[in-house]
Amino acid sequence: MIEAIANLLKVLNSETEPGQISLALCLAMIAGFTPALCPHNLLVLLLVLVLRVNLSAFLLGWAFFSGLAYLLDPLFHRIGLGILTAPSLTALWTGWYNTAWFRLDRLNNTIVMGSLLFSLAAFIPAFFLFNLLIRRYRDHLLAWVRKSKLVKALEASKFYSVYQSVSGWKGGAA
Repeated sequence: MIEAIANLLKVLNSETEPGQISLALCLAMIAGFTPALCPHNLLVLLLVLVLRVNLSAFLLGWAFFSGLAYLLDPLFHRIGLGILTAPSLTALWTGWYNTAWFRLDRLNNTIVMGSLLFSLAAFIPAFFLFNLLIRRYRDHLLAWVRKSKLVKALEASKFYSVYQSVSGWKGGAA
């Protein structure tokens, strides 16, 4: 876990384009909010491997959003229930339920449908929000963080030596 956090810090502090990190986090949001064994997550993993996104950010984001999903399950259930029981969409859901993909992806489950719709609706705003946060972190917070007493204390710890080995820095300890 320490190595994964060190990788994320390396990415945030590197010259990696913020859009690559943001896209990784947004794809991780879809994969994390929806149940892991849904086939649409295979499509998300394919996109992660095909597109130029940061794998460390994706994996940490997936872990974070998977944990957050348990807290948001009641919201996902309400969204899914509202969509799946809407009288105007009954014919659509009936037709789609007769397809193999809909049943295989378990989109008739309120939490699966709600979490997928929520993550798709939040994708674009989250992308711009993550981009903004990464840029603000790099512009304002990074210099302050490097000078803080907490970082000075961390530099003396095992965490910092793992961070240095992952990031390639050849500072004080090798």
